[in-house]
Amino acid sequence: MPVKQQLQYELFADYFQFYLQDEAATGDLSESWTRDAIARLLAIAADAVGVGTARNMPVPVVVEVHDSIPADSNLEEWDQVNECSLEVPSGRIAIAGCTDYFPDAARIEVSPGNYRLRLYYGNLNSVADPNALEGEDHYKIEMWQAPVAPLQVLKQREVSSRASS
Repeated sequence: MPVKQQLQYELFADYFQFYLQDEAATGDLSESWTRDAIARLLAIAADAVGVGTARNMPVPVVVEVHDSIPADSNLEEWDQVNECSLEVPSGRIAIAGCTDYFPDAARIEVSPGNYRLRLYYGNLNSVADPNALEGEDHYKIEMWQAPVAPLQVLKQREVSSRASS
Protein backbone atom coordinates (compact mmCIF):
# COMPACT_ATOMS: atom_id res chain seq x y z
CA MET A 1 0.00 0.00 0.00
CA PRO A 2 1.56 3.33 -1.02
CA VAL A 3 2.21 6.00 1.57
CA LYS A 4 -0.32 8.83 1.46
CA GLN A 5 1.96 11.27 3.33
CA GLN A 6 5.54 10.94 4.53
CA LEU A 7 6.78 13.59 6.93
CA GLN A 8 10.23 13.96 8.50
CA TYR A 9 10.97 15.72 11.77
CA GLU A 10 13.86 16.42 14.10
CA LEU A 11 12.16 16.58 17.51
CA PHE A 12 13.74 17.65 20.79
CA ALA A 13 13.22 14.60 22.99
CA ASP A 14 13.57 16.45 26.29
CA TYR A 15 13.00 14.06 29.21
CA PHE A 16 13.56 11.22 26.69
CA GLN A 17 10.18 11.60 24.98
CA PHE A 18 8.11 13.31 22.32
CA TYR A 19 4.34 13.52 21.83
CA LEU A 20 1.71 12.98 19.19
CA GLN A 21 -1.69 14.28 20.20
CA ASP A 22 -4.95 15.56 18.87
CA GLU A 23 -4.68 19.34 18.50
CA ALA A 24 -7.44 19.77 21.11
CA ALA A 25 -6.15 17.00 23.40
CA THR A 26 -7.26 16.88 26.99
CA GLY A 27 -5.40 13.66 27.76
CA ASP A 28 -2.76 13.84 30.47
CA LEU A 29 0.23 11.54 30.12
CA SER A 30 1.73 12.32 33.54
CA GLU A 31 0.03 9.28 35.11
CA SER A 32 0.68 7.14 32.02
CA TRP A 33 4.46 6.83 32.41
CA THR A 34 4.33 3.67 34.54
CA ARG A 35 7.18 1.14 34.81
CA ASP A 36 5.57 -0.86 31.99
CA ALA A 37 5.23 2.27 29.82
CA ILE A 38 8.89 3.14 30.39
CA ALA A 39 9.93 -0.41 29.46
CA ARG A 40 7.91 -0.35 26.23
CA LEU A 41 8.87 3.32 25.50
CA LEU A 42 5.22 4.27 25.10
CA ALA A 43 2.69 6.05 27.29
CA ILE A 44 -0.88 6.39 26.03
CA ALA A 45 -4.05 8.35 26.72
CA ALA A 46 -7.12 8.45 24.45
CA ASP A 47 -6.00 11.53 22.51
CA ALA A 48 -2.26 11.64 23.27
CA VAL A 49 0.73 9.34 22.89
CA GLY A 50 4.12 9.77 24.54
CA VAL A 51 6.97 8.08 22.66
CA GLY A 52 10.03 7.27 24.74
CA THR A 53 13.48 7.76 23.23
CA ALA A 54 17.03 6.62 23.96
CA ARG A 55 18.42 10.17 23.85
CA ASN A 56 17.59 13.40 25.63
CA MET A 57 18.43 15.37 22.47
CA PRO A 58 16.89 16.04 19.04
CA VAL A 59 15.97 12.75 17.36
CA PRO A 60 14.92 11.94 13.78
CA VAL A 61 11.29 10.88 13.37
CA VAL A 62 9.51 9.79 10.18
CA VAL A 63 5.70 9.74 10.13
CA GLU A 64 3.85 7.90 7.38
CA VAL A 65 0.10 8.31 6.92
CA HIS A 66 -1.54 5.42 5.06
CA ASP A 67 -5.02 4.93 3.58
CA SER A 68 -5.21 1.47 5.16
CA ILE A 69 -3.12 -0.87 7.27
CA PRO A 70 0.39 -1.04 5.77
CA ALA A 71 2.13 -4.31 5.07
CA ASP A 72 4.17 -5.55 7.99
CA SER A 73 7.70 -4.22 7.96
CA ASN A 74 10.68 -6.42 8.62
CA LEU A 75 10.69 -6.35 12.44
CA GLU A 76 14.26 -7.69 12.49
CA GLU A 77 15.64 -4.28 11.53
CA TRP A 78 13.96 -2.60 14.54
CA ASP A 79 14.74 -2.83 18.25
CA GLN A 80 11.20 -2.24 19.52
CA VAL A 81 7.80 -2.09 17.79
CA ASN A 82 4.50 -1.10 19.43
CA GLU A 83 0.97 -0.52 18.19
CA CYS A 84 -1.63 1.66 19.87
CA SER A 85 -4.67 3.76 19.07
CA LEU A 86 -5.02 7.53 18.96
CA GLU A 87 -8.28 9.46 18.80
CA VAL A 88 -8.06 12.48 16.48
CA PRO A 89 -11.49 14.19 16.51
CA SER A 90 -10.05 17.52 15.31
CA GLY A 91 -8.30 16.07 12.24
CA ARG A 92 -5.06 17.75 13.32
CA ILE A 93 -2.24 15.99 15.14
CA ALA A 94 0.38 18.03 16.96
CA ILE A 95 3.83 16.41 17.07
CA ALA A 96 6.45 17.89 19.38
CA GLY A 97 8.90 17.39 22.18
CA CYS A 98 7.24 17.39 25.59
CA THR A 99 8.67 20.79 26.53
CA ASP A 100 8.03 22.43 23.16
CA TYR A 101 5.54 25.29 22.90
CA PHE A 102 2.52 23.40 21.50
CA PRO A 103 0.95 26.33 19.59
CA ASP A 104 4.14 26.31 17.46
CA ALA A 105 4.33 22.51 17.10
CA ALA A 106 4.18 20.88 13.68
CA ARG A 107 0.72 19.70 12.63
CA ILE A 108 -0.26 16.65 10.62
CA GLU A 109 -3.57 17.05 8.76
CA VAL A 110 -5.68 13.87 8.68
CA SER A 111 -9.35 12.98 8.40
CA PRO A 112 -11.02 13.17 11.83
CA GLY A 113 -11.42 9.80 13.52
CA ASN A 114 -9.56 7.01 15.26
CA TYR A 115 -6.10 5.97 14.15
CA ARG A 116 -3.84 3.03 14.70
CA LEU A 117 -0.17 3.88 15.21
CA ARG A 118 2.66 1.43 14.62
CA LEU A 119 5.76 2.82 16.33
CA TYR A 120 9.23 1.62 15.35
CA TYR A 121 12.34 2.29 17.44
CA GLY A 122 15.70 1.78 15.74
CA ASN A 123 19.34 1.59 16.80
CA LEU A 124 18.55 2.24 20.48
CA ASN A 125 21.79 0.67 21.72
CA SER A 126 23.86 3.16 19.72
CA VAL A 127 23.35 5.61 22.58
CA ALA A 128 26.39 4.57 24.60
CA ASP A 129 27.50 7.78 26.27
CA PRO A 130 26.39 8.02 29.91
CA ASN A 131 24.69 11.39 29.37
CA ALA A 132 22.58 9.99 26.49
CA LEU A 133 23.52 12.91 24.26
CA GLU A 134 24.92 11.13 21.21
CA GLY A 135 23.70 8.18 19.20
CA GLU A 136 22.12 7.00 15.98
CA ASP A 137 18.68 6.10 17.33
CA HIS A 138 15.75 6.84 15.02
CA TYR A 139 11.98 6.49 15.08
CA LYS A 140 9.24 5.78 12.55
CA ILE A 141 5.47 5.97 12.98
CA GLU A 142 3.00 4.47 10.53
CA MET A 143 -0.62 5.53 10.99
CA TRP A 144 -3.95 4.67 9.40
CA GLN A 145 -7.62 5.03 10.28
CA ALA A 146 -8.84 2.06 12.31
CA PRO A 147 -11.15 1.28 15.23
CA VAL A 148 -9.72 1.71 18.71
CA ALA A 149 -7.85 -1.44 19.74
CA PRO A 150 -5.69 -2.47 22.70
CA LEU A 151 -1.98 -1.71 22.93
CA GLN A 152 0.22 -4.37 21.37
CA VAL A 153 3.96 -4.86 21.79
CA LEU A 154 4.96 -6.47 18.50
CA LYS A 155 8.66 -6.64 19.39
CA GLN A 156 10.27 -6.04 22.77
CA ARG A 157 13.80 -4.67 22.84
CA GLU A 158 16.66 -6.22 24.68
CA VAL A 159 17.55 -3.69 27.34
CA SER A 160 21.22 -2.80 27.73
CA SER A 161 22.63 -2.10 31.18
CA ARG A 162 22.54 1.68 30.50
CA ALA A 163 18.91 1.59 29.41
CA SER A 164 17.83 -0.21 32.56
CA SER A 165 19.36 2.31 34.95
